[in-house]
Amino acid sequence: MPTTTPSPAVSPADLARLTEHWAEPPSLRAWFSTVDHKRIGRRYLVTAGFFFALAGLSALAMRTQLARPEAGVVSPQEYNQLFTMHGTAMIFLFATPMLFGFGNFLVPLMIGSRDMAFPRLNAFGYWVFLFAGLFMWSSLPFGAAPNNGWFAYAPLTGEQNTPGLHMDVYALGLLFLGISTTAGAINFIVTALKLRAPGMSLNRVPLFVWAIVATAFMVIFALPALNLDNAMLFLDRRFDTHFFDPSAGGNVLLWQHLFWIFGHPDVYIIVMPALGIVSAVLPAFTRRGVVGYPLVVLAIVAIAIISFGVWVHHMFATGLPQLSYSFFSAASTIITIPSGLQIFAWLATMLLGRLVLKVPLLFVIGFIVTFVLGGFTGTMFALTAFDQQVTDSYFVVAHFHYVLIGGAVFPMLAGIYYWLPKITGRMYGERLGRWAFWLIFTGMHVTFFPMHLYGLFGMPRRVYTYRSEPGWDGWNLVSTVGSYLLAVGLLLVLVGVVHAVRRGKPAPPDPWSGDSLEWSTQSPPEPYNFPVLPRVHSLHPTWDERTAESTGPGASADRVLSEGRRTLLTSELDAHRERAVEMPESSLQPLLLAGALLLFFTSMLLAWYPVAAVAVLVVVVTIAVWLWPPRRPDQELGVTA
Repeated sequence: MPTTTPSPAVSPADLARLTEHWAEPPSLRAWFSTVDHKRIGRRYLVTAGFFFALAGLSALAMRTQLARPEAGVVSPQEYNQLFTMHGTAMIFLFATPMLFGFGNFLVPLMIGSRDMAFPRLNAFGYWVFLFAGLFMWSSLPFGAAPNNGWFAYAPLTGEQNTPGLHMDVYALGLLFLGISTTAGAINFIVTALKLRAPGMSLNRVPLFVWAIVATAFMVIFALPALNLDNAMLFLDRRFDTHFFDPSAGGNVLLWQHLFWIFGHPDVYIIVMPALGIVSAVLPAFTRRGVVGYPLVVLAIVAIAIISFGVWVHHMFATGLPQLSYSFFSAASTIITIPSGLQIFAWLATMLLGRLVLKVPLLFVIGFIVTFVLGGFTGTMFALTAFDQQVTDSYFVVAHFHYVLIGGAVFPMLAGIYYWLPKITGRMYGERLGRWAFWLIFTGMHVTFFPMHLYGLFGMPRRVYTYRSEPGWDGWNLVSTVGSYLLAVGLLLVLVGVVHAVRRGKPAPPDPWSGDSLEWSTQSPPEPYNFPVLPRVHSLHPTWDERTAESTGPGASADRVLSEGRRTLLTSELDAHRERAVEMPESSLQPLLLAGALLLFFTSMLLAWYPVAAVAVLVVVVTIAVWLWPPRRPDQELGVTA
């Protein structure tokens, strides 16, 4: 399989012009105003990793509290805040933003574009994510953090049952964060549909990009239900509405229906891009493409659709009509088929390929083992009678972590090691990476497998202590030991990344012989990504000689794309050339708009309503300035096919 080594495909003068138009000066203003998708992607990864560390420390505090019966490491009030912030941060502030960080960095590179479709919207989404995360975590030192679980069931979250700012922080924080997630989803959809390199028809789109686009569509359709839920909760708590108050005509199950209409697709919103990472990593370490590419694409689309029909899967113990349970039980079983199809495609790829056992592949193998085990217990929950027996027990906690750690964290770690040379330009240490894998793999199973057992033995979840008589103490101690092993393994990942950035060997453009377009760029890529936008001829462009020639030393510069900050617009289905489009320069407007929104949500939390009104005015003015056409609007330049 041929591979490409990037070399100048344009004259030095053309490269100088590209650098002049795309490079951002190393200044403080440029740091705050950047719209470069690579810098924003790195920021997503680092910020999500920071929130992951905070959530992980919360988990260690909880496991220390539960190591022995009737321990007093933390108080009940502190425990409630810790487990709520742990779950909320892992779901909303780590998993999806981390995967969107991979998407931000990689999607334009994989499809042969120079940036995201809306660079300023991309920067705005990051700043909102950062501010929303700080908004929620800053409540913890003041004892005002959310304290009713990441699912926030009514009526427990009402003002009468949970006084104080706790659940106001939750509702407003997630509404704030939802702005970022929605903006990112729209950007991914438009980027993948309209900025693909010429020749990259839909049957040549990398599986990782398919997964990101499917996830983005799921976000667009699922997130409004969560936003509506949180808006109604805030109105109930602050302005005495009664959406969830049965005594005034409300319905407590309304919260659960709306939450899980979002919540169950959200499991796949988290897992889907991670599955795409697995499909991206495997070809480089099996020396062949993923088996059954069309079927894997169909499986991705099928999961995205079916996931919206299984939300009552989480409500089998709420007393709904038994007949309705049968439909959701069937849907919960059916969704395992496309998931299983991808597993078999990956296994076939490894069996038919020539394995190169590096750290990224180890994490992929660990993912398959762990995710399959989580899938087995998932099919058990599809049975209504079994679900009703183990609901709200630690069996559910075990299943949930097997699916999310196995289905999301292991692929993320595979992606970190796989793309670290491309992101940083440095190679990681293989031996340290292997130590990290075995500690994480062992620690994960030692922590969560015993939870199945003491869950079946009757230990309820969401309790801060327990007595020794039921016999749960020994298994809890094992889980706590495992959690510390897991933490040490994750710490080694951080040490390995920092060591690679500081002292790692310089990375070549393509250290793994990867098959997608990001490996045809420098490590790290230049500000403009590609000196010459590639012309794609196959599903594996860097293994294809014709595509390699389109970016190689014999390629000629496209003057329309070299003169200015431009990228290419192509057709949605077959990626035929349409025209060049001018991309916006760096700007402080995204940061200012996100800051105005932070002021608004903070003012609403503290009931400073006049300040909130001023913040709304600032938001409106900032949006108007953002969208106001320039005095001399840039003309889109047509190009011939």
